[in-house]
Amino acid sequence: MDRHLARLIDGIAQRHGWQPTHGLQVVTSDSLSQRPFDPGLPLLILLAADDGDRDRGAPGGDGAFAPAVLPGRHGHGPHPTGMLQRLYPADHPVFDPDGGAAGTVGELAEELRSPAFLPALSTELSPASPYGLPWLAARLRASDGCPWDREQDHRSLLPFLLEETYEVVDAVESGDPERIAEELGDLLLQIVLHAQYGAEAGAFDLSDVYRGIMSKIIRRHPHVFGDVDATTAEQVSRNWEAIKATERAAAAAALNANAATAAGNGRAKPVDPDMPEAFAGLSRSLPALVYASEMQERAAAQGYDWPDLEGVIDKIAEEAVELLGAEDDASRREEFGDLLFVVVNLGRKLGIDAEAALRGASRKMAARFAKVERFAAADGMELRALGLAELDELWKRAKAQEHEEASAVPTGVI
Repeated sequence: MDRHLARLIDGIAQRHGWQPTHGLQVVTSDSLSQRPFDPGLPLLILLAADDGDRDRGAPGGDGAFAPAVLPGRHGHGPHPTGMLQRLYPADHPVFDPDGGAAGTVGELAEELRSPAFLPALSTELSPASPYGLPWLAARLRASDGCPWDREQDHRSLLPFLLEETYEVVDAVESGDPERIAEELGDLLLQIVLHAQYGAEAGAFDLSDVYRGIMSKIIRRHPHVFGDVDATTAEQVSRNWEAIKATERAAAAAALNANAATAAGNGRAKPVDPDMPEAFAGLSRSLPALVYASEMQERAAAQGYDWPDLEGVIDKIAEEAVELLGAEDDASRREEFGDLLFVVVNLGRKLGIDAEAALRGASRKMAARFAKVERFAAADGMELRALGLAELDELWKRAKAQEHEEASAVPTGVI
């Protein structure tokens, strides 16, 4: 430890009651945007070093990569005070370790002119801390926590996980940044709660979740973290699928080895004969359209695909005829499923996400029906009392208004 830093630490210990057991984060102002720090721990900010001494150890290897997704970084570039003002309350104290005048985070100038010491925030007052949400999950599950949360487990929370996931999708499609941020928070809480349940059972914790996804993404990006060349998105996709195929084969081999070991111990688990190796790891709990599309993508990778769109169109016509010829409910349900499956395949061939397309069509239907209701109300009509011809006329009016609204949007505006 150099003398200057030792003197500053002595200063905060003598003037502000800091003790080594409190912990201390020490960063320079120029590296603040590149280093994750926790407002729940004391923070000592040193003035930026001379250019020749600047920290070059930031992620990316050359000091140029500032991870804007870290709390408080977005939109503030290299200016540390903007980040501090997002992470700390405006009235949070800021002390000069050398004994100068104290201030608050809200009073900080854009550039720090002297070293600064910020005491730790309590967890309740530090919602931007990377450890805040795990603390919250553990607190809710504590013996004196929330009775409802204490009764939940992985399975009971599944409906909420699905609900929050779809609400994120809805928020993204709305284009409202504040709503997206809110719904991502709701979804993140679900993930952290599941990690908390795993920790309580001694099975895994959040560090295992981090480790697993970090390892997987680094492994699947050898063009970023290794020596593989990939300069186009298509090359990246091919590499990605090849790596996933290798991973699936390894997972299947491990599963077979475990099954053989279990069989030797009289504990063999039944193997699903209807789940081929090509579909290994594909969750049957996926939404049906997504499940079908992913299955078709994997089958196509094995060569099972029509060479052109005409083959898919012909198959759709064939399935439609079979559906119309079905003689009982079970047959009609089966043939309808076959027809849907081929329509999803058509979307895949056209590069269209079937789930997104159907959601878009449903939103369009809802918006158009809302216009129909308004037209009917304005004309003093009750929809249920109208005949098909009158309903169709209202529908045409709603559709015409849609076209008028679309044509009124300036070119280039979405």
